Amino acid sequence: MPLTRGHSRSEQGGSTTLEVLVATVVTMKQLLEAGVHFGHRTRRWNPKMRQYIFTERSGIHIIDLHQTMTRINEYYEMVRRLVAGGGTILFVGTKRQAQGTIEQEASRCGMPYIHNRWLGGTLTNWATIKQRIDYLNRQERRKSNGEFQSLPKIEQLVIDRELAKLNRRIGGIKTLTEMPNLIFVIDTIREELAVKEANKIGVPLIAVTDTNSDPDKIAYIIPGNDDAIRSVKLITQIVADAVEEGRRFREVEMVETGQVSEDELAELEQYLGPSTLAKLQGMEDEEEGAAAATGANAAEMSASAVETEEQPASAEAEAPQVEEAEQTESAEQTDAEPVGEEG
Repeated sequence: MPLTRGHSRSEQGGSTTLEVLVATVVTMKQLLEAGVHFGHRTRRWNPKMRQYIFTERSGIHIIDLHQTMTRINEYYEMVRRLVAGGGTILFVGTKRQAQGTIEQEASRCGMPYIHNRWLGGTLTNWATIKQRIDYLNRQERRKSNGEFQSLPKIEQLVIDRELAKLNRRIGGIKTLTEMPNLIFVIDTIREELAVKEANKIGVPLIAVTDTNSDPDKIAYIIPGNDDAIRSVKLITQIVADAVEEGRRFREVEMVETGQVSEDELAELEQYLGPSTLAKLQGMEDEEEGAAAATGANAAEMSASAVETEEQPASAEAEAPQVEEAEQTESAEQTDAEPVGEEG
């Protein structure tokens, strides 16, 4: 991949510049085509976003795409390392322009998401939310096992409606077993409650911040248009790609270190990539070859042990025969001597 200048401080002659080389995962052309540079009207801006604004045209602020590209390239590596280390990222975007993209990309990379409505207390009252998640998973397992088929139709209908309601509210986070390590947000103004809860709990945020956003509440800022569908889709897809790449690294590491058992591998096989499956197959072939070689060595050792036991037995069987032959010869000599004397 080509390299571009990233987000790192260095002092030159008393001035602070940004210069570090990072891998490029998005180009300026892609950002321009997606309309990431379009901000809000000048009268709806937040002065704290001044440093991320390039210029003003026709009453609309134009975002500095150089900073956007640099931060995306840097945060891509950060997200990949977080996921490779076992971290979890929660995707959040409930506005109409982001709902479908958030659901699609989060499902693709296997991460939890919220795309309908942020429930108050999702983070600050996590114990209660976790209980509802466990209840939903338990009821869905019972339904898949056919435990509700013997119930009357009206009771089955009530259960189905309850499951549908729970899935609308917490269906995207039913795979979340603990607090997320990072939250990716589209439109921090609309998701103000999520931003407040994350800051209160101490969970860092990576967010697409438009010219009307407050950057002080965001740990990892991606200046960009959070209203255009193409802009939201491009940035969300890049974050999901980083997550997916991190998961691949995580899977390979778990296989190499033996942290995954055979039963767990059978369950995870549908989520593993082709390269990981090929590597697993190669490891299984090596184990089978080693087992076959061990069996052959054991057979040879047992055969040699049998031969060793047979040799002493044959030697013992020959020993009496030799002794009898010696006794017979001595007896013949004894009988022959007197005959010689008499003659």
